[in-house]
Amino acid sequence: MTLMTGAQYIESLRKLNTKVYLFGEEVKNWVDHPMIRPSINCLALTYDLAQDPQYVDLMTAKSNLTGNTVNRFSHLHQSTADLVKKVKMQRLLGQKTASCFQRCVGMDAFNAMFSTTYEMDKKHGTQYHDRFKKYVTYIQDNDLVVDGAMTDPKGDRGVSPSQQRDPDLFLRIVEKRADGIVVRGAKCHQTGSINSHEHLIMPTQAMTEADKSYAVSFAIQSDVPGLFMVYGRQSCDTRKLEKDADVDLGNKQFGGQEALVVFDDVFIPNDRVFMCEEYDFSGMLVERFAGYHRQSYGGCKVGVGDVIIGAAALAADYNGAQKASHIKDKLIEMTHLNETLYCCGIACSAEGYATEAGNYQIDLLLANVCKQNVTRFPYEIVRLAEDIAGGLMVTMPSEQDFKSDLKVGQSGKSIGEWCNKFFAAAPGVTTENRMRVLRFLENICLGSSAVGYRTESMHGAGSPQAQRIMIARQGNIAQKKELAKVLAGIKE
Repeated sequence: MTLMTGAQYIESLRKLNTKVYLFGEEVKNWVDHPMIRPSINCLALTYDLAQDPQYVDLMTAKSNLTGNTVNRFSHLHQSTADLVKKVKMQRLLGQKTASCFQRCVGMDAFNAMFSTTYEMDKKHGTQYHDRFKKYVTYIQDNDLVVDGAMTDPKGDRGVSPSQQRDPDLFLRIVEKRADGIVVRGAKCHQTGSINSHEHLIMPTQAMTEADKSYAVSFAIQSDVPGLFMVYGRQSCDTRKLEKDADVDLGNKQFGGQEALVVFDDVFIPNDRVFMCEEYDFSGMLVERFAGYHRQSYGGCKVGVGDVIIGAAALAADYNGAQKASHIKDKLIEMTHLNETLYCCGIACSAEGYATEAGNYQIDLLLANVCKQNVTRFPYEIVRLAEDIAGGLMVTMPSEQDFKSDLKVGQSGKSIGEWCNKFFAAAPGVTTENRMRVLRFLENICLGSSAVGYRTESMHGAGSPQAQRIMIARQGNIAQKKELAKVLAGIKE
């Protein structure tokens, strides 16, 4: 099959009977729902750019499984050059959408599962790797979107999965059959889950033998019996439901999406099971997936950061403040922070290496340093953008007020005339354009696009402490002490 276009991708979603719930009700036509469609548009762009000759080198790759051209989001990395192109692709899409384009998790899950199943088979004599290769081939041949799902609700963080008062707070195997398994539980905060054709499920943490029923990985279609999703709310989300909404939406075309994915005794056939109680490999899988996904943030967040810097500079122009030295300095600082994130994404890619299975793994230490920076720098970038934009970003009247013909006051002017008069911009700039850039910044810094930038920068791919644990493991302090002993002349 040839690569799909964005339009074909959207039509393929209509063929699914995915169960989606929002505001306590089932959404029958979720593809065209105004709160959900912007996130679908993001994914559609990943298809359209793969058709564009200008971007085909970044957006596509040659499959090592079939030799065919595939979308890079379903590719198994074959070199450090592939790892670098991944980051560059993610920056490009961040620039084009200023949001979360949702396919990174599946791509990162593919590569983590590929190498882990190979080593699992080597130790346990299982057949997971061949199964997984067939599954990836199926995804590549049909150009499908896969949601990589790792995060469980977790319940009481102080105890293990098997010690939870409610055993379903971690996804688990509740029945083993000759032809497959039955699973129960949920995955939460699932990026792009509603907009995906398939889901690749992974355990959320290292497991012990007592937790072996939670050590499970499998693939499942979005519309199988027993699987349903509850759409996650975002700040300012109901603005999309307002009549003729435009300027107040900020980033009108694109947006992120998260959901709670519930597995109510879902059957998984054997050919789609890639881990079944091999608890000793759950930690390896989590570590490798987290490394890939932390690398991803050195691309996607940088692309969105490019847009934020541009919008802040526009706001300064429209406010007539672009010549102020402190404005120039803030834009320099924002650029410095953003490019530092990019450096980490490129560095952990360039320092990658081949796994036993043959695909390429990033440098885990540098990937975790990358994500640790992402938990900090975007917050400063946003703070500076809000500083440059000014308080009007969060106190501005609505679009309806700017357009209102209602006469008020003694002079006979309309509400719209008053608003346009008192919120006038610099010479040569319309009030509407000033309003647009401020709403755009509000949307990214505080609103529904923030799911792809601000708070998601903190918690996506693991909280800051998760990276610090990995940095402690990978930092090799003992070797650094030996370096110091040699140079200091210390003999023990």
